[in-house]
Amino acid sequence: MYDQIDRNKRNTWILISIFTIVIVLLGWVYGEYSGLGNIGIMFAVLLATTMNLIGFFRGDKVALMSAGAKEVQKKDAPQLYRLVENLAITAGIPTPKVYVIKDPSPNAFATGRDPEHASVAVTTGLLQAMTKQELEGILAHEISHIKNYDIRIMTVVIVLVGIVLLLSDILMRTFIFGGRDNDNRSNAALMVIGIVLAIFSPVFAQLIKLAVSRSREYLADASGSLLTRQ
Repeated sequence: MYDQIDRNKRNTWILISIFTIVIVLLGWVYGEYSGLGNIGIMFAVLLATTMNLIGFFRGDKVALMSAGAKEVQKKDAPQLYRLVENLAITAGIPTPKVYVIKDPSPNAFATGRDPEHASVAVTTGLLQAMTKQELEGILAHEISHIKNYDIRIMTVVIVLVGIVLLLSDILMRTFIFGGRDNDNRSNAALMVIGIVLAIFSPVFAQLIKLAVSRSREYLADASGSLLTRQ
């Protein structure tokens, strides 16, 4: 069990490193073809950093607001709150804020950049459909996401996918409207490299996102079973 957790953590960071390399390559091709040189790489890195900071500090609020989640206290939903509280104590993290979403569909999610700024949201449909034991298992999965910093990692990955898509689009537009005129042979080679990157990078980025997401879900399943001893 613990070997799987360590392996998933390691593989996730390897995949994120690959993401970074792809972004730097896109920035380099853009800079070289447009005549901006290293400014292209700087632009790509700055854009990725800025968007990650926005997602890091505001992503949880956007997610809760868009879902129509309402915060509840212990007196409002005692069973739900006690389950979250007990699981958080077992996991060794602060008790996250608890939200309820008025939605008949059974669903739950966790959000927040770290355990100190985390929230757990569940729908009314989930509360009505699940037994106490089933609800505990689902909440253990979400608490594990918080404990393992999965939300932070997935926020970074989602932002990086967006950056790859944006840079690929900018690169294709640069090719359409033209770059520098000197050294046409070199420009042609850069165009070939750039077109390949612009076409395949978005596909590659989506595959990486799916791989990271699956890795984090496996990790949460493993950690959740440890919390509930099931």
